[in-house]
Amino acid sequence: MHQWTNEFTIICRCEEVTRGEIETAIDQGARTPDDIKRLTRCGMGPCQSKTCRLAVMSILAERLGQPIARIAPPKARFPLHPVHLDTTAGLPNRQKAQVIDILLHAIENREKMGERTNDAL
Repeated sequence: MHQWTNEFTIICRCEEVTRGEIETAIDQGARTPDDIKRLTRCGMGPCQSKTCRLAVMSILAERLGQPIARIAPPKARFPLHPVHLDTTAGLPNRQKAQVIDILLHAIENREKMGERTNDAL
């Protein structure tokens, strides 16, 4: 991939993340597409990494000296429960804030459960 790109090449069009930004994230310790996402927002745009996923994985493989098959794809994170946007859009502002608080609490609990699971491994 490197032969067709340079540090200014935009890899994630949705979030306008360049190859240079991805390489900097790798230099700072990123080892997975999820690490790249956390450090650069690459893959967090409307396409949810459908466009840039393979390019990010290729850059990681190249920089880490590993075959691309050894690079784990980014984790898919689905809503806890599907919610129609029109359901939340019709809520008064106070209720919207309550819904956001509930969702944030659910995310925190899920992350804590994931940490416990990872600690057990």
